Amino acid sequence: MKKLFRCLPVVLSSLILALAVLPAGAQDANPAKTNRWDKDIRAFEESDRTNPPPQNAVLFIGSSNIRFWKNVAQAFPAHKVINRGFGGSEMSDAAEFAGRIVIPYHPKIVVIYSGDNDLADHKTPERVAADFKSFADQIHAALPDTVIVSIGVKPSPSRAKLLPQVRAENALLEAYCKAKTNMVYIDDFTPMLSAEGTPRPELFIKDGLHLNEQGRAIWISLIGPVLDRYDPPQTKK
Repeated sequence: MKKLFRCLPVVLSSLILALAVLPAGAQDANPAKTNRWDKDIRAFEESDRTNPPPQNAVLFIGSSNIRFWKNVAQAFPAHKVINRGFGGSEMSDAAEFAGRIVIPYHPKIVVIYSGDNDLADHKTPERVAADFKSFADQIHAALPDTVIVSIGVKPSPSRAKLLPQVRAENALLEAYCKAKTNMVYIDDFTPMLSAEGTPRPELFIKDGLHLNEQGRAIWISLIGPVLDRYDPPQTKK
């Protein structure tokens, strides 16, 4: 027994050394990617300094399907719209930068599309839901009257193998939104499936991941009534 205790310091030192020399990421199969979009966020902030966006607007935030939606303001002409989609971002990125590109705008409504890339990055639906909760909690702590609209993860042809995880994630997002005030979940998953229950390729560009105008038309039909409900056009000046 005494010999065992004399060996413990040597064993512990060896374990610490082994952990120290592991390859980057070996201790965490899915490490946080903090600040990877900082350049994009700083570009938004610089633009805001020279051309301040309107307060009390509808803010769209999320991954590349939002970033590529260049004519989103024209899609909802009765509303003041800001687009802050960035990169191939994930829900954790939206939570990380909420204090810089959401809260300062004091938006009336925040429309977020995220969670798609997260599953492709091997995150669990539960992890994505936790990141969404962090995002929403930050906004409502600062802006309790702001309405947060979560668009469900779409069924993409290029990620058809992830459909079970997409369904699980959407169920968690929907349940969370229904349990809270000033939160809305939009089901875009169902109308983007074929009668056979498979993703509809005609709604996407050639990569099978990003929506084309036909796919966005479905988004517009679902999002428009929500914006009109919480930001009635007749009240605008």
